[in-house]
Amino acid sequence: MKRVTGIGGIFFKAKDPVALRAWYEQHLGIDVQEWGGTAFRWADDADPTQGTTIWSIGAADGDSFAPSHSSFMVNYRVEDLAALLRALRSEGCQVLEKTDDSEYGKFGWVIDPEGNKVELWQPPSGQ
Repeated sequence: MKRVTGIGGIFFKAKDPVALRAWYEQHLGIDVQEWGGTAFRWADDADPTQGTTIWSIGAADGDSFAPSHSSFMVNYRVEDLAALLRALRSEGCQVLEKTDDSEYGKFGWVIDPEGNKVELWQPPSGQ
């Protein structure tokens, strides 16, 4: 089974997310949208389907990374979320029970040995 196929997003917290977003926009040219991030579009030579990697800065006091206390979370693209979550559980990994299925795809989470929350994302069909 193929596991991770790419990076779907990079999310991190900041003490002053508005100022940090402005810094990245001014100095690195990242086109930060009103929702606090941007979507980088790309195509893979092996698969000409266009993909997206999200980059986003959130507030330091947000709880979207819970139960992790880390200031960042990486979202990894996967081919078969359900199969990967089953495999991770059978390998003794700390897989969170909650999953999400939305118009944006299927999401699941695992906690790495350092306590970082890792997001696993199966994009919708055709993406």
